[in-house]
Amino acid sequence: MRIIATTVEDNTHTEGLDTVLVKIASRCNINCSYCYVYNMGDDNWKQLQKFMSPETILALCDSLKDFVANQKKCFSVVLHGGEPFLLGAKKLDYLLDKLREVLPENYPISIQTNGILITNEILDICSKYHSSIAVSIDGPEHLHNKYRVTHKDTGTFKEVVDGFNVLTQHPDAAFLNAGLLAVIDPHSDASEVYHFFKSLNAPSVDFLYKDGNHSKLPINKSSIDSTEYGEWMVALLETYITDDKPIQIRVLDDMLKVLLGGNVSKEGLGITDFAIVIIDTDGTIMKNDTLKSTYNGADKFQKPFNIKDIKLGDFLKTEEFKVYQQMQRPTSKKCLSCPELHVCGGGMILNRWKDENGFENPSVYCSDQLYLIKNLRKTIAKFTTAYA
Repeated sequence: MRIIATTVEDNTHTEGLDTVLVKIASRCNINCSYCYVYNMGDDNWKQLQKFMSPETILALCDSLKDFVANQKKCFSVVLHGGEPFLLGAKKLDYLLDKLREVLPENYPISIQTNGILITNEILDICSKYHSSIAVSIDGPEHLHNKYRVTHKDTGTFKEVVDGFNVLTQHPDAAFLNAGLLAVIDPHSDASEVYHFFKSLNAPSVDFLYKDGNHSKLPINKSSIDSTEYGEWMVALLETYITDDKPIQIRVLDDMLKVLLGGNVSKEGLGITDFAIVIIDTDGTIMKNDTLKSTYNGADKFQKPFNIKDIKLGDFLKTEEFKVYQQMQRPTSKKCLSCPELHVCGGGMILNRWKDENGFENPSVYCSDQLYLIKNLRKTIAKFTTAYA
């Protein structure tokens, strides 16, 4: 699940729904080579209807209405795909209208897009229903076009930047623009990438490691013990902390927050359980969709559940959901004995997979994370000493 806004931070209540990720479109207008939905072996998208139907939307909203009435804390709704703006303006207006009928404005609705289909008409609709937008872009043109390409294998950089510029120039951009989502290429220059994003006047950037596991190493990671991604993140950290007017980098902020005794708001960090459900276009309730990168069907529950047949509140009480939620907690001996477990949380579930023994392993990014945490600690110690 590739999203920027995953949770509403509220430390007074720890139980209940955190995020509903809604797959409103099962197809995409581009074909990123590293995409876990289409290019890592899973084929469920081929059987799905292209867009979420009005019937499914109404069933979803009926469940969300119950949560608003009965759950003390807020939760987020994230519209995802495929590419959600393939839905078109008319259908998007219908969907957001139905969601806002049951979700007060303090309940965030956000949309994760590749940016190409952003128009002023789309933005006006999002503004009307108080829905923010996060755009995926990996960096400067030479870097972005390595992986984020069309179905004809041509780069998408210009179209994405054009769409993002439309977003930044909208009268309601201060709210609409939720920032950028970038997938790391450890062969790139972290400082160049950071300053490129800053030149776009992005309010924030969320950086992600590429999907992969012990049996299928992430792109540009040479071995389980290598630290290419961790070294890249440390280079990013050095650029970040020396910038007098930095843009927000959520993953670094969250890790620093934990090291200073705080809580995280991001799945895959810290010892925190998030109740996140994914709804496919046909209404099927799924596990985290990044699990598609492990094996075909890994994101499916053994017993199929559909939002048209079961309320989300009842689904969260099922044994299958409880077992799935427990998967967030690492089980490997190495993780359970690690002094830094409270910081990394064992990483994302998909990164623990190994064909021989399933998810009972440390993250494939364990070495990277330990390298980064060590340098984060050094950074904190340096600033503590300087201001003592």
